[in-house]
Amino acid sequence: MAAARDTDTDTGNAAGTGTRGRKRARTTGRGGSAVQERSERTRRKLVHAGAEMFHRNGYANATLLEIASFAGVTKGALYFHFASKDELAEAVQLRGCELLREAVRELRASGSSPLQTLVDTTHWLALNLLEEPAIPASFRITKECAGLPALATDFHRIWLAEVCGLLCEARDAGELRAEGRWESIESLVAAAACGIEALAATGMPYAELQRRVSGLWSLLLPSLVPEGAERQFRLGMPDPDTAPRRVADVRGESAHCPPRPVFSGSSA
Repeated sequence: MAAARDTDTDTGNAAGTGTRGRKRARTTGRGGSAVQERSERTRRKLVHAGAEMFHRNGYANATLLEIASFAGVTKGALYFHFASKDELAEAVQLRGCELLREAVRELRASGSSPLQTLVDTTHWLALNLLEEPAIPASFRITKECAGLPALATDFHRIWLAEVCGLLCEARDAGELRAEGRWESIESLVAAAACGIEALAATGMPYAELQRRVSGLWSLLLPSLVPEGAERQFRLGMPDPDTAPRRVADVRGESAHCPPRPVFSGSSA
């Protein structure tokens, strides 16, 4: 059965009238708060629907009409929040960025070392490439829309920046081999981290993907850390009490995530 159409006050007027250059209705009191909550709920539904359609069909083939239909809202409601497909694609990537940053913060807060946090972050990615559409959709948008000026966020670069940032922290904490060439270490780990998305795109079951990520680290760690130190690290998924919350439990709107340098090279 098709989802009920959203007929709240955020349905907008004509197609093409987006949030930019347009004043929203002023809301006051308890009724205004309810209107705002409905508007935010509609926006979240549209971002989720956009992620689903971009992930399934790609950026070029996904249409605003099918995205609005999947979200169960009118096309006018979509245009009230997003003036174009570019704006919606940007919001999807920002959602993916928010989820990634939140996961890394929670893993850091568990007290794990930087290198263990990196291992756990790759497992988080493997899970959410299959569980949360904003993550694979963000990768796909990045690849299909490379160079488009309308999309300021590049999720692929943000993912690599997080990976290389944690690796740099591990180096500064003395977790890595002192004799290793930094540029070579960074390139190896970055390539492996990007390969997880490629493996997930083949459609392999999650249990197999999880085994592959663990196997990846079983080979990488002995080459990264001092001899024998690899035994100090857990290769599999983090324990439930230290793992980040599932994506469905993360609330709030996406905030802009300014990109950091991805490959620092030998100068780091």
